[in-house]
Amino acid sequence: MTADEGGLPDIKRNVPTAIHAQISEHIRLRIAGGEWPPHYRLKSEPELAQEFGVSRGTVRRALATLIEEGLLRQVRGRGTFVTSTVIEPAIAQKLSTLSEDFASQGVVTSTRVRESSLITPPRPVAALLDVAPGTQVLRLVRVRSTEEGPVALLFNFVRADLAPGIEKVDFTASSLFGALEGAYGLKIASARRTFSAEAASREVAEALSLAEGAPVQYLQQVTYLADDRPVEYSDVWIHSGRLRVTSLLQRR
Repeated sequence: MTADEGGLPDIKRNVPTAIHAQISEHIRLRIAGGEWPPHYRLKSEPELAQEFGVSRGTVRRALATLIEEGLLRQVRGRGTFVTSTVIEPAIAQKLSTLSEDFASQGVVTSTRVRESSLITPPRPVAALLDVAPGTQVLRLVRVRSTEEGPVALLFNFVRADLAPGIEKVDFTASSLFGALEGAYGLKIASARRTFSAEAASREVAEALSLAEGAPVQYLQQVTYLADDRPVEYSDVWIHSGRLRVTSLLQRR
């Protein structure tokens, strides 16, 4: 199946392949090509039905096929998401930042800003932030340290259309969430956060004063506003020897 210049699928109604199967295949291709990366949230069923020019029932059937295949998952009240390629336990955590956690524990930290500039994001990041191709976002790169040394390397991508001029904020003194909520009046409500273990790349190792290939914790997050719009995507690498991530869990 091909797509027209606007990126919309070319649904063929005079071929033996069922329309819902064509839609499923179109979505598979977007996922396989990286246009819809893990954790990408699809449009609502009515919006997809309008985009494909079909009934909502046809879209629902196409999505059901992909859910059965494990490519998509539905979260009640949140929508339909592209699944991750790794197993992700559902861990309920308070949505706080490293700087907020350090402050609450009385830990003194410093922040070095390595980059704060507007860029055209990679396609997977643009998809997760739900911005049109070519739209500029803030790319914020920081190293956070305690008296023991660097503990985290943070790459944040923030929608500049929701926070104009954010590239001028002094993030050595201000936290990202603090700026978004305080200076721009945005209400941060939720996030999807995943953890994994990685071997430190050369860049990560240099930033965290580690040997290349040393184990680090990797955190990936998409942050949403109260109106469900994504506002920020982040990649964070944590020095496992200096910082442990602990979850306090309760059995329902």
